Amino acid sequence: MQTVRSHAVHTSRTRLVGSRPALRRRRRSAGATYIILLALAVVFAGPFFWLLLAALKTRGEWVAVPTKILPAEPQWSNFTHAFTDINFPAYAMNSLFLATTYAVLITLSSAVVGFGFARLQAPGKRVMFLVLLSTMMLPQVLTILPTYVLFSRIGLVNTYWPWVLWGLAASPFLVFLFRQFFAAIPRELEDAAIIDGCGWGRIFVRIFLPLSRPVLVTAFLLSFTWNWGDYIAPALLLDADHTTLSVAITAWYQDPHGNPLPTVQAAAAALYVLPVMLIFLFAQRYFIRGVVGSGVKG
Repeated sequence: MQTVRSHAVHTSRTRLVGSRPALRRRRRSAGATYIILLALAVVFAGPFFWLLLAALKTRGEWVAVPTKILPAEPQWSNFTHAFTDINFPAYAMNSLFLATTYAVLITLSSAVVGFGFARLQAPGKRVMFLVLLSTMMLPQVLTILPTYVLFSRIGLVNTYWPWVLWGLAASPFLVFLFRQFFAAIPRELEDAAIIDGCGWGRIFVRIFLPLSRPVLVTAFLLSFTWNWGDYIAPALLLDADHTTLSVAITAWYQDPHGNPLPTVQAAAAALYVLPVMLIFLFAQRYFIRGVVGSGVKG
């Protein structure tokens, strides 16, 4: 009995000694991974912190020594001027209304189209899907002039209807995202619903939409960010009273002589970026789930 116990102790000690090098290798690998992630975090967060530091400088520091990192005395009043020199709340509400409306509509329309490509059968479906994906390679700059001419001729310039129409038209990338996610859902679920007498519309609303919450949040975040940060479309299609915050920040922070105020613009840009960062901070779990889940099945 004592021999058996000694052999067991010896075996456990051997395993422990043998596992120590592997444990040290795993720790070194984890440490290297954390260092790389920390370096990437600094690289990606660097521009935002540079923007905050620029917002705390005086105009003289910005013009005379633009390479100086830290301000001599933080100018918190730049944020006050950013909020009061223009009608900041009104332009922010315009941006919020357009971004939310566009994001909701394009998320739902893309989900419907993605569901059709993933679960329905029709002649030429594969070819149509390839054509849809090919439109992602079309540069947006090529469609600016035709878009303006089209909306001008039908009387939609200086209105918010173009964003509604864009939202109803779906997005090729989001359609691809939804199609990949819906294609990974087991077919037994819809077969059982069809046996119970459900149509495709009810199957989509009652089964697929509840299961696709992560990808719905992902699509909403992506489309909201696209529209929130868009400058070209509001500058082209909207007048000064209906335009968005992105246009107002770039155009209307000036001194009495008409010269731009870069530090106030930096403060306004920091306030402009903050809502998107907060939304992503609270919804990043669903965002990651949606991206990972959409790559399960090709």
